[in-house]
Amino acid sequence: MGNSFFVEGLQGAGKSTLVNRLSEKYPNYKVFREGDYAPTELAWCAYVDENTYRKILTKYPTLQEEIKQNTTQEEERYVVTYTKILTDVAGFHRDLEQYEIYNGNLPEKTFEKVILSRYEKWNGEQEIFECAIFQNIMENMMLYLRMEDEEILEFYRRLHNVVGKKKLTIMYLDVEDIRTSIEVIKKERSDVNGVELWFPLMVKYVEASPYGHKHGLLGMEGLITHLERRKVLEHRIISEVFSKETQILMSKKYII
Repeated sequence: MGNSFFVEGLQGAGKSTLVNRLSEKYPNYKVFREGDYAPTELAWCAYVDENTYRKILTKYPTLQEEIKQNTTQEEERYVVTYTKILTDVAGFHRDLEQYEIYNGNLPEKTFEKVILSRYEKWNGEQEIFECAIFQNIMENMMLYLRMEDEEILEFYRRLHNVVGKKKLTIMYLDVEDIRTSIEVIKKERSDVNGVELWFPLMVKYVEASPYGHKHGLLGMEGLITHLERRKVLEHRIISEVFSKETQILMSKKYII
């Protein structure tokens, strides 16, 4: 008891479901889902200095109060959980997306420094995180920073040096058949009329990335090619770096 849980796995592995089950089993644990303000990483958050933050407030006067309510100041930086702000103001979410640390918005060394410094400061116990160690960091490094596998592996060795003495367990949901898993979530993440919402955005994300563009990753096949590479690399990281901290569960076939 006391360990924090980090739930990881490919898209469609059932991470949200496992997070919910863990939160039910450990009701005293604090849960951090994608888009929440979290002490470890910054998925779906704008990360800006004071000058940029003031410009955002000025640019969106009708949203100032909501922006402030969804902002946490960290020394000289401001973290805005902008996707939690529901608004019809044109271009707001697209505008703040440029201030995320992902999608190649930061140079490799700066990106690594931000992640490592957050994990170094993190000392939480009894917390549950969704996609905080692998998914978002991996996607950025693979697709947008175009880092080689060995470079990514070296980053995770440095991350392990930072968190090695902290109490954490990675719950990794392993997917046997990536194509079948994607086909399932294509249907699950559609609107009431059957229009796919998630899949086109995910495909566009891969296709538009520097790595995807260079290697001609298109449509379903391009997405699967990327996820196959990611799965192999994540297994290497678990085996070579986080073996003692990781429990591998078969997606949708586990009991906790």
